[in-house]
Amino acid sequence: MSTIEYFETKDIISRIRTTVETAFYGNNVEKLLTPAEAYKKAKNSPGTIETGMPIYKPEEIGLPQDANILLFNDGAVKGRCAAARRIVGEPEVDLEDYAAKIREAVYDTRYRKMYHCQAYVGLDKDFMIKAHLLMPENHENIAYSWLLNFQYINELYNKMYKESQKLPNEGDIYIFSDPDWTHPDHPLGLTFFDPEHNVAALLGMRYFGEHKKGTLTLGWGTANRHNFACCHGGLKRYNLNDNSKYVVAVFGLSGSGKSTITHAKHGGKYDVTILHDDAFIINVDDGSSVALEPSYFDKTQDYPMGDEDNKYILTAQNTGATVDEDGNVVLVTEDIRNGNGRAVKSVLWSPNRVNKIDEKADAVFWLMKDPTLPPVLKLNGTSLASAMGATLATKRTSAERLAEGVDPNALVVEPYANPFRTYPLEQDYNKFKALFDTGIECYILNTGAFMGKDITPPVTLGVIESIIEGKAEFKQWENFSDIEIMEIDGYVPDFSDTDYKKQFTARMNDRIEYIKGRETERGGFDKLPADALKAIQKVVEEI
Repeated sequence: MSTIEYFETKDIISRIRTTVETAFYGNNVEKLLTPAEAYKKAKNSPGTIETGMPIYKPEEIGLPQDANILLFNDGAVKGRCAAARRIVGEPEVDLEDYAAKIREAVYDTRYRKMYHCQAYVGLDKDFMIKAHLLMPENHENIAYSWLLNFQYINELYNKMYKESQKLPNEGDIYIFSDPDWTHPDHPLGLTFFDPEHNVAALLGMRYFGEHKKGTLTLGWGTANRHNFACCHGGLKRYNLNDNSKYVVAVFGLSGSGKSTITHAKHGGKYDVTILHDDAFIINVDDGSSVALEPSYFDKTQDYPMGDEDNKYILTAQNTGATVDEDGNVVLVTEDIRNGNGRAVKSVLWSPNRVNKIDEKADAVFWLMKDPTLPPVLKLNGTSLASAMGATLATKRTSAERLAEGVDPNALVVEPYANPFRTYPLEQDYNKFKALFDTGIECYILNTGAFMGKDITPPVTLGVIESIIEGKAEFKQWENFSDIEIMEIDGYVPDFSDTDYKKQFTARMNDRIEYIKGRETERGGFDKLPADALKAIQKVVEEI
């Protein structure tokens, strides 16, 4: 499945789309199509730091043989900003007002050179979208990272794209970006989406993550319209010694451990095949999965200076630098300069990487940071499994830029760990419930702390290993008819403890209130089916 590159029908055109797409054809626009071209531009862009760290096997990703890791740092901004997002069709989104602002933003770039970049989102002919990004001169590092993060245009993928079945009434993705844009109405900037027409304007956004996730937002929206479940998480296949396979999908926000789990080597115990650690889709009809991007946008915090994995870095953002004993500029990868230091890592980071996994997932893990949950629970009811995904609880991370007054320590709900959804929540709920109906097992992994006691990565990875090896022992948890627990020393809940029981009940009631709130918030756009609420209420009744 692929998008339509050229105009064929008015169904793929809208006011915002034609405003944005038209900007791509100005006489101030220069095409920047290959990573090699973008590397040269980015290296010479004001403020770029060319390190003395050579890129690993650069020729395999379209870069010059002498290419080094490039570092570019923003100022105060170091994460995404949900408060800046506006979506066509949402309550209080005045299309006339925003259309005028976007027209003016395009007009204001007429005296500047603009770069037109192209890439593919989706790495298999089962799902491919051609994406276009328009970016001003002096922001070449964003353009370069974008071309590295997604699949740059080459002969192999052009052939695959042409052989892919065209999606009716689905146009290419078009994104206009001006990081220098300012407006008194939007002190945090503006990310405006017309998802039905695959178009966006990213205004006043320096952070590369806005461009990555903005592109994925539109890709996921297209996938949803064609019966794919959209996944912000990781998927891997364990190829076990008895020739059996076990496929695991993990869903969690930045900092939840999804990348750590996806890339875990388990001490070499298993042969592992990785699809991706951040963005993929699942075909609801046959259970197969497709990766949406080749590279990885990973935190640098977890990989100290000198770590072997750092050799796979292609570009770094919001990260420190120093010189080594030989006088070479090197990255300071720990989050010393600021939180949420980031790097685009090469596809070569995962030696057993594939772009499609045909086998249906055996298990889905919801990664939560709810202090009332033990390290692992198993959910048996399909409504409860999907409802707990719809009320996935976690904490804010350093990858987010929060509006004034928002408590960064508060427990928050982010359905399916995907804050980039632009369609009704019910559609995700129904798709994941349908997947659970096929026999996929569902688990909750608490990757934070249980009642003040940290749950370490070895504990979490040990749980996963016991599950995939068929050694995990689960039993019914208290009176809960649809929840089982694997008891782990030091993390066993005690309902005779009045304080614990009170907190657990409160967190489940938080989920109930969240579901009830969907009925009125945003005009009921995210209202969930009745069985979702009943499934959580049943848990509270059984406490």
